[in-house]
Amino acid sequence: MDHKSPKRFEWSDGFTVAMQEAFEADGFLVIDRFASPDSCDRLLAQSKTLIDGFDAKAHSVAFSATGQTHAASDYFTNSATDISFFLEEEAVDDAGNLLKQKQRAVNKIGHALHELDPVFADFSYSSDIKALVKGAGLEKPSMVQSMVICKQPYIGGEVNTHQDSTFLFTKPETCVGFWIALEDATLENGCMWAAAGGHHSSLRHRFRNNGQKMEMITLDETPMPHCDTALPAPKGTLVVLHGRLPHHSAPNRSAVSRYAYAMHLIDETAEYLEDNWLQRPKAFGTRQL
Repeated sequence: MDHKSPKRFEWSDGFTVAMQEAFEADGFLVIDRFASPDSCDRLLAQSKTLIDGFDAKAHSVAFSATGQTHAASDYFTNSATDISFFLEEEAVDDAGNLLKQKQRAVNKIGHALHELDPVFADFSYSSDIKALVKGAGLEKPSMVQSMVICKQPYIGGEVNTHQDSTFLFTKPETCVGFWIALEDATLENGCMWAAAGGHHSSLRHRFRNNGQKMEMITLDETPMPHCDTALPAPKGTLVVLHGRLPHHSAPNRSAVSRYAYAMHLIDETAEYLEDNWLQRPKAFGTRQL
């Protein structure tokens, strides 16, 4: 498959001018060896511990990233302040019974790992993450969402082309994503693809609560640019994603999983809209970066 290759950087010198220029030009930034193998192993092991403790029968909620069928679920909306588990569509039958072993059935874990789990909190608020946040230009950063994306062998679901600001919208737009490969992400097991420079175009959709239900509204009918740049990410690689950058990942039909940890941040100097799906009660404190 023909594709462009991204510029790649090392984290040894911190957030450099060259990184800033690449991020402004492309809308993404690939930093190899950002997280140590030990850090990745700790997060991966904690992910599997959390899955071991998950009652799949009590919460048989399949997550679809190609549609928004999960959106009507209270379980989904309440996950903003919880550690919740969502199953691969191909891991359950029509009655919600597991077709795979539990460890191979979970699509993702979200969305408050950075607040509620000590292992993920230690990583999320580490000195390296704080330096990265500063380099990304967030004046008053707030980490509003975190998740582990499992991309299970053979059944790992597709994530269609989208822009993160669709789901975490501020005025002005400030959403930034940090995505870390806990295992090697390759062309074979569903690495991300991005439309280099596509963040310079408009926001196409907003996912919002209209007071009765969640809905996806169209802001601009112009087709999104083609995701022409593959972002393979060896274990420990971090990818920074501009909130308006179109990106996607293909299904995982390989024999190996592709675990990743993703955090999304906004700038509290901007207005966070009340109709965003993710709402955090004031009583649910936010740790400062």
